[in-house]
Amino acid sequence: MQATQSLRFSRKDPKQFFKTLNHRVNQHFKEKKMAKTGNWKLYIKTIVMFSLMIAPYLLVITLEISLWLKLPLCMVMGIGMAGVGMNVMHDGNHGSFSKHPLINKIMGSSIYILAGNVFNWKIKHNVLHHTFTNIHGHDEDLEAGRIIRFSRHAEWMPHHKFQHLYSILLYGLLTINWAVFSDFQQMKRYMKRKLSYVNSKKPSLQWIGLFLTKIIYFTIWIAIPIIFINSPWWTVLIGFVIMHYTAGLILSLVFQLAHVIEDAEMPRANTSGTMKNTWAIHQLLTTVNFSTKNRFMNWFTGGLNHQIEHHIFPHISHVHYSKIAAIVKKTTKEFNLPYNEYKTTRSALVSHFKFLKQMGVQPA
Repeated sequence: MQATQSLRFSRKDPKQFFKTLNHRVNQHFKEKKMAKTGNWKLYIKTIVMFSLMIAPYLLVITLEISLWLKLPLCMVMGIGMAGVGMNVMHDGNHGSFSKHPLINKIMGSSIYILAGNVFNWKIKHNVLHHTFTNIHGHDEDLEAGRIIRFSRHAEWMPHHKFQHLYSILLYGLLTINWAVFSDFQQMKRYMKRKLSYVNSKKPSLQWIGLFLTKIIYFTIWIAIPIIFINSPWWTVLIGFVIMHYTAGLILSLVFQLAHVIEDAEMPRANTSGTMKNTWAIHQLLTTVNFSTKNRFMNWFTGGLNHQIEHHIFPHISHVHYSKIAAIVKKTTKEFNLPYNEYKTTRSALVSHFKFLKQMGVQPA
């Protein structure tokens, strides 16, 4: 990363937690003679997720079926879109889908048909979120304008006292916002701050790529359906919104349950700009797992319910998280460090909205 970040993490780890954990995880893969990247399970899941997104799309534009049948198909497309994002695009852009960089690049580029942009995603997610997790003013995942207050360090406004009620309605707008507004706003902001990462293209090419991929995106999801579907244009827009709202709601909730929740800390640096803990310990304090014994959640969320494992080892594919979780949990216990985990998705959801309600209370 090339940036003007002044924040630093402590280098004091006298008990050598991360060195011990890293050695144990590496030893696990060595003993099992496994690669840390994806395997046949991920490849099959990739086919399933793309099918959930593409098959309904083809049915909608080729079959003469009623609008009331097309709308549920749009919801299935949204589920597929979220599935591709969490399972394929996410691993691809972390370089953990495959040992081959080209395959990672291709899978990561699936973000272009989901509404996003690779450059923006890698800056916002890989660089800012994974480095400065839950640090107000650095982790943009805590930023929701003035609509929702995700941190006690953020400015409070009167309407925030109702945010635990209205936030769920706004979560579904996540991917529509990516498609129409935030990609342009983010790129302008990142270019101004001179943020980049290894092998990223020069700014002019990033802007050209952004506009070209947006043209292709809206051609696929709006222009082609309007041409092929024998229905008014506004029905296509309704289907587009339903698809995105479904995907946005799923993605938003999965994202929030990992960090914007009661057990996740939101620390700040001291006056010299240094965080109290090392980076690895900071990840334990700011990240939460949920529903890790639920096979469907492990499968569908792309291991994002194993956020602790993902944040400490983002270069390891999510298909291995269930196995290495036992190592991580055992090591944190030995070092008397937290391992925050909610047994069920329901309990995590309750905690998230309780936290939103707390953040909506006017500070004393």
